Amino acid sequence: MFPMIGRTFVAPLLATGLLAAGVIALPAATRAEPLVTQGIGASSCSKLAADLKPAEGLQNPVNLMLYAWVQGYLSAANVALLEHDGKHVDLAGLDEQKVVGMIATYCKANPDHKPSAAVDDFIRKAAKNRAKWDVGTIDWNG
Repeated sequence: MFPMIGRTFVAPLLATGLLAAGVIALPAATRAEPLVTQGIGASSCSKLAADLKPAEGLQNPVNLMLYAWVQGYLSAANVALLEHDGKHVDLAGLDEQKVVGMIATYCKANPDHKPSAAVDDFIRKAAKNRAKWDVGTIDWNG
């Protein structure tokens, strides 16, 4: 699944996963308020910018985490757009170089923002394509 996984890659990824599991498993009493968005895209640009290395592609674990987070965020945004007015953003041309480069550029220029703001800006400016979509086809309320 991940051809680039090797000894040097698995250890940082495993450590990151364990750290994330520890953060997610915090008791409810330690959390200030319910979260709507979570993950690397909700972090501070000032902290993330130094760790992004667009030239390293997905070999860099921070780039990989960011790319995966953006894919999920954009997929969720597309479902919301489809539910709202039957349109979506075509993600076909949005590869890891474009994603990591876009966020790195945005975060360097806006250290006081979050990476998710760059993705929101991308969504606002992107061409929207009409699609056949039946509103309410995804029932998350059961």
